[in-house]
This record gives sequence, structure tokens and C-alpha cells, in this order.
Amino acid sequence: MSSAADWIALSLVPDVGPVMAKKLLTAFGSPENIFAAGQSDLHEIKGLTRERAAHIRDFRFRDMAEAYSKAAEKKGIRVVGYHDPLYPDVLRETEGTPVVLYMKGEYLPADRYGIAVVGSRDNSPYGEQVTRKIAQDLAAAGFTIISGMARGIDTLSHAAALAAGGRTIAVLGSGLDVYYPSENRALMERITRSGCGLSEFPPGTMPHRENFPRRNRIISGLALGVLVVEAAVDSGSLITAQYALEQNREVFAVPGNITSRNSAGTNRIIRQGARVVTEARDIIEELAPVLKGFISASNTAPQVEMSDEESRICAVLSREPKHIDVLSREMTLPVHRALGLLLSLEIKGVVRQSSGKRFYLA
Repeated sequence: MSSAADWIALSLVPDVGPVMAKKLLTAFGSPENIFAAGQSDLHEIKGLTRERAAHIRDFRFRDMAEAYSKAAEKKGIRVVGYHDPLYPDVLRETEGTPVVLYMKGEYLPADRYGIAVVGSRDNSPYGEQVTRKIAQDLAAAGFTIISGMARGIDTLSHAAALAAGGRTIAVLGSGLDVYYPSENRALMERITRSGCGLSEFPPGTMPHRENFPRRNRIISGLALGVLVVEAAVDSGSLITAQYALEQNREVFAVPGNITSRNSAGTNRIIRQGARVVTEARDIIEELAPVLKGFISASNTAPQVEMSDEESRICAVLSREPKHIDVLSREMTLPVHRALGLLLSLEIKGVVRQSSGKRFYLA
């Protein structure tokens, strides 16, 4: 079994990217076997040039790989290789994702049902309001919120997920021990206690500009879809949206003020076919076929697991639609909390909604 240092070493081989690394893993089974392979065996790999093969045979960064492995262990960061059970399946199924991830916190199987929320670092009050509302409602409904920990929309979406008692994943463009922006240190520590921090960059890596497009492909790769809240036409968020399209993910966008620079990018991708979103329900309805497949596959429809609050709300529902205001009063719950519970129950196949925010048992 290859060590963490072996996996890190594979990720450090010059001119051997994720696609070629995965070809090598298919052929040889493990990083250890790749480095032990003979020159003639390496030359049989389609697309592996003599120069690339020489980089593997003459690998000179073993000490660096060992140092990264020790630094990660010391800082409580797990090194997750491509064959590790902890490696997210949704990324394993996606081309071009890294052969090694650094992880702090815990990635859960249910995190596969995540929505990426991205947008401007210099958001408007409108962008803040929309992000908090949609991200909180999605998190309350059971979706994992995925973003990149940048200032602005990213930070707001992570914080909204935590405020709703939901899960969130932060994908960094630096090492997991490098807090960027620095004011998000406390937020990152909260995320890694109740969610997960991920990076393809080893400990100590600074947030260089070229790291962020690479980070963006992981954000989109982890998600069912990407929601762009505010973005200028040159925004990195649109790179994430482009990756989403290439990875066969859904792209959603919040329409914005036509005179605002921060809305020029979102309005453009709406014209290009992104789904318009004004509330969390728009995303849930678009993803309904995928979610139904999840419910069916998990075999939970007849005997779905419910929290105490979900059981209570089912007790006051019937086959006759009942308005959310009535349910809120009967449950003595705020409307936003009752809506979160109902959205969660919709995903589980227990509750349906008719027009006018009226709910009934499925």
C-alpha cells in the first residue's frame, strides 16, 4: 500500500498532470509501482513522452514529498489519495481532478448532494441578501454548500450554511494551514469542525493567483450545480461556471441590476442558458430528477429517517394542502424554519407543495 508521501510524490512529478497520473494508476495500480516501473514499461503508456517518463524515473523531489506528508500529519491534515475511500466519489468520476487532496474535517457521502455558491468578492447589499437567503434555505433543506472561502459571496454562503445548522465545504487556493483572507480564520476553523476543508495544494502553499482557477474546477466538480450570485464579466466565478458546464453540472444564476458591473456576468450567462434563480426552490425543482434518484436508490421513501421537528410537522399535515402561515402557527416555529423543514421533507419524498406555499403529505 502506497504511503501518503508516495501519493504526494506522484502529484509533484513535473509535466505529469492529473489525467496522465490517472492513466499511470490504471496501468500500474499505485504510485509506488509507478516509480518502480521500468523505462520500457513506462514507454508503453499512450501519451507518456520520453521526457515525462524520465521525470518519473529520475524523480528528485522525494524529500519534499516526505516533508509535506510530515507537515500535514503535524497539522491534522489528511492526505487523501485517488484510491483512498475518503476521496469524494463525485470527484473520482470527474476528469481532470487531482490525484491527491488535502483534507481537514470530514467529507460525508451525503455531501455529494451539494450546491456550489460563488460570486463577487466585492458584493452589493443585494448580493449579500440574496446569498444569505438562498444558501441558508438550501442548507436547511439538506444540501451541502460548497464555495471557495474568498471574500464576499463565498464567505457569505459558508456563513449562511452554518447559521442554518447545515454543512459546508471550503475549497482553498492555498494550503489548508494558510488562512486567506486572514479575517476568515475563525470561519475556516468552524467549517473544519462541522464540515470540511479541501485543497489540492500542500501545507504552506500561499494563495498565488494561478491557484484559483485550479481550485474552481474542484468546487464545481464536487457539486450538483453551481449558483452564481454576482459576477462581473471578467470574474473568476464565471470560470467556475464554465468548469461546471464541462463537467456536466447545472449552472444557475441570480439576475441582477442591468446597470451594475457586478451583475454583467450573471446576466450574460443567463442569456447563454443558465437557469434563472430567485429562490432555493428554483434549484430544487431543476434538480428534482437527480434527487428522486437518490431517494429511490437509498430506499428511504417508505421508512424515511426524520428529525423530531420533521416528525412534528408531519403530524400536523394531511392530504389536504395547508398554508405555510398556518403551519408556522400550529408548530410555533418561525416561517423560515418551517420552510426549511418542509423543503427537507420534500427532498425525502414525504411532503409535496401546491401553489401559494401550501403543503400536504405525499
